[in-house]
Amino acid sequence: MYFYKNTLGLVKRIDLSSNRLTGEIPSEITHLVGLVSLNLSRNHLTGQIPPEIGKLKSLDSLDLSRNQINGRIPTSLAQIDGIGYLDLSYNNLSGEIPTGTQLQGRDPSFYVGNSLLCGLPLKKICDPEGTSRPNVSSNQEDPDALITQGFYMSLGLGFVVGFWGVCGSLIFKRSWRYAYYKFLNASNDWLYVKVALMRRKLKDVLNR
Repeated sequence: MYFYKNTLGLVKRIDLSSNRLTGEIPSEITHLVGLVSLNLSRNHLTGQIPPEIGKLKSLDSLDLSRNQINGRIPTSLAQIDGIGYLDLSYNNLSGEIPTGTQLQGRDPSFYVGNSLLCGLPLKKICDPEGTSRPNVSSNQEDPDALITQGFYMSLGLGFVVGFWGVCGSLIFKRSWRYAYYKFLNASNDWLYVKVALMRRKLKDVLNR
C-alpha cells in the first residue's frame, strides 16, 4: 500500500475502456496530477463527472463516451488548457456546456447522444435556467409533421390505383390499346420528321 501510494502520482495513462465497469467515477482519480490520458469509454458508469477533474492539468485525452454518466459538465473541465481530445458522447449529461474554447470550440459529435445538453457547439439553445429547449419557436410548424404513416400509405395506394388505372385499361381494353400504340407511332413519326428538318436546316446554314 505504501509503494502504490507513492507511485500513483506518476501514472500517465489509464485505459479501462470496453469493460463492464459500474458505479461512479471515483473522485480520487483527480489526485493523479500526472495523468495524460484517461479512457473509461464503453462501460456502465453512472453518477457525475468529478467536479475536481480540472486538477488534471496535464490531461491531453479524455474519453468518457458511451456510459450512463449524468449531471452537468464540470466548469473546471474548461480550465484544462492542454486537452486535445475530449469525447463525452452518448451519456445522460444535461445543462449548458461550460463557456470556453476548450469545450465550446469542439465538434458537436463529441457531445451527441446527450439529449439534455445545450449551448455551443450544439444547435440547442439554453433557456435562462441553463436547461435545453428546442431551437425553433413554438409558432413554427415542424416540416416533418405531415410525413406520417398515413402519408406513406396514401402514397402507395395512389401509385397502385394510378398504375393499374392506366395499365389495366390497356391490358383489358383492346381498342384502347390499339389507340395508344397508334398514338405512340404517330408521335414517333412526328418527332422524327421534326428532327430531320432541324438537322437539314442546320446543315444548310453551315454550308453557306
